Amino acid sequence: MTYNRALNELVQQESKFIDEILTEVGRVIVGQPVMVERLLIGLLAKGHVLLEGVPGLAKTLTVRTLCDVLQAQFSRVQFTPDLLPADLIGTVIYRPQDGVFTPKKGPIFANLVLADEINRAPAKVQSALLEAMQEGQVTLGDTTFKLPDPFIVMATQNPVEQEGTYPLPEAQIDRFMLMVRVGYPTREEERAIMDRQTSAAPPSVSAKVTPEQILAARKVIPDIYVDDKLKDYIVSLVFATRDPAKAGLKELAPMIRYGASPRATIALNMAARARAFLQHRGYVIPEDVKAIGMDVLRHRVSLTYEAEAEEITADQVVGRIFEAVEVP
Repeated sequence: MTYNRALNELVQQESKFIDEILTEVGRVIVGQPVMVERLLIGLLAKGHVLLEGVPGLAKTLTVRTLCDVLQAQFSRVQFTPDLLPADLIGTVIYRPQDGVFTPKKGPIFANLVLADEINRAPAKVQSALLEAMQEGQVTLGDTTFKLPDPFIVMATQNPVEQEGTYPLPEAQIDRFMLMVRVGYPTREEERAIMDRQTSAAPPSVSAKVTPEQILAARKVIPDIYVDDKLKDYIVSLVFATRDPAKAGLKELAPMIRYGASPRATIALNMAARARAFLQHRGYVIPEDVKAIGMDVLRHRVSLTYEAEAEEITADQVVGRIFEAVEVP
């Protein structure tokens, strides 16, 4: 796909609803622009999002507010150690009155599924969720059911309390397009949060966008222009996580156990296109790749025991890679 003015005009037309979403979400959510942007990128690029942050940072409220603005079906599942796969995807129930088994769909059958504290559930439940994320379908008994479209999982995990948790294995966490670290608000934002949430009438949002508009936007995203030099830049970034010495980063070689998979290359390309769409542009610029790169790569770079012993983080390693790889 080559860039032309008609494409840019098409993107500007199709992306008008983004401003409506941001305005409505901003009526409830104070600050957190990165989290809101990343959720929209995941929604547009068909990618699931993992949010990591301490409790009380409005992760659940943000997802719920976004769903209300989108007129989409929302489902929230609180993951606990005693949760069963059937509690998530559903099961088959026997009806004695007519002697047949009937499927009972679980909460995963929704447009936006919030998996709260995903690392609280055992491996069986995590696997059931991630299989549905990958395949877009669920099998109950002998029948396979397609999940709604659009369908996106937004999971949260608490990085503080690790007792009684089941951390996601590398192969499973790789299924998430983005891993977003949610930080504390500023002092001014926290004052605004306090005033807003303790008022007599807490703010609410109006439904402004339909799921059909999201599906229409998804068809435009693959047409957004990415220059060949930018494509090479994306590949160079991913390859630097696998062989940092070739990228001039010999000091990182002992720190990286496994680099990012080709899934990271695809995710970085699509996420950059989705960010360009949010900016009402029909073309990707290097800033799109750099802005979204950390969220695409941080959970896909596995560190060695030596790096962990020296308290080196994946964010630090990925940051060094972005500093070293030449920007086109």
